[in-house]
Amino acid sequence: MDTITIFYPMYNEEACLKRAVEAAQEVGDLMSAEGEISDYEILLIDDASTDSTGRLADELSAKDPRVKVVHHQTNCGLGGSMKSGFANAGMDVILYSDADLPFDMMELRKAYRLMRYYEADVVSAFRFDRTGEGLRRLIYSNAYNALIKTFFHLRVKDVNFSFKLARRDIFKEITLKSEGSFIDAELLIKASRYGFKIIQFGTDYFPRSRGVSRLSSLGVIVKILKEMFWLRREIKAIVPVVKVGVGFIRPAGSINRAPTRNDK
Repeated sequence: MDTITIFYPMYNEEACLKRAVEAAQEVGDLMSAEGEISDYEILLIDDASTDSTGRLADELSAKDPRVKVVHHQTNCGLGGSMKSGFANAGMDVILYSDADLPFDMMELRKAYRLMRYYEADVVSAFRFDRTGEGLRRLIYSNAYNALIKTFFHLRVKDVNFSFKLARRDIFKEITLKSEGSFIDAELLIKASRYGFKIIQFGTDYFPRSRGVSRLSSLGVIVKILKEMFWLRREIKAIVPVVKVGVGFIRPAGSINRAPTRNDK
């Protein structure tokens, strides 16, 4: 029986933190009681917050041993926080989401059931209705998804939605490099290139009502584009792995490596 890590990358999320932890505890307790999982943990990545996020996270951890906290001494951005989350997750299956709860956390039950039924390695959710975000963000998102599909042939509807459920074993092959918001796409693109099975399902979406989102700022968009082009040769060089039982092997004679200056 699997175990699950639920982790939140956080920067100045004092207004959302307690509610996010309670939602994770509720679904974790329910899935444990139903015999879906044998255990769970909640991992809070405090990305050098300047408000009381770090202190509140430590207080919640002191009350519940299943709540664990990683503190960054300097701000590492979304990419750095997600890498910390995946690296420090101790369970078999890992859910990444935002602390502002963009979806009903009970959807984790459905996502995990789909993962088991369809023997998937990654479950990625897409939003049914995004009109609450505003027209500008909707246009940016549609353009970005189209760009990812064109450049990397990734057939995922909502690349940057913060609902990714992944088996921890895939990170024996996948090494994430992005420091910014391209990391969502990087995870899905590399999973697809390695041959891991990705499935999708739709969910109701609840726009942020507390705190501030910076995903549509010019600086974030520029960084996404820079990382996209910086990583494209490495992604192109990936050789798929072959699933054997509960593990993965590479085809004989193949090797995954970072591109060199001689690659074209």
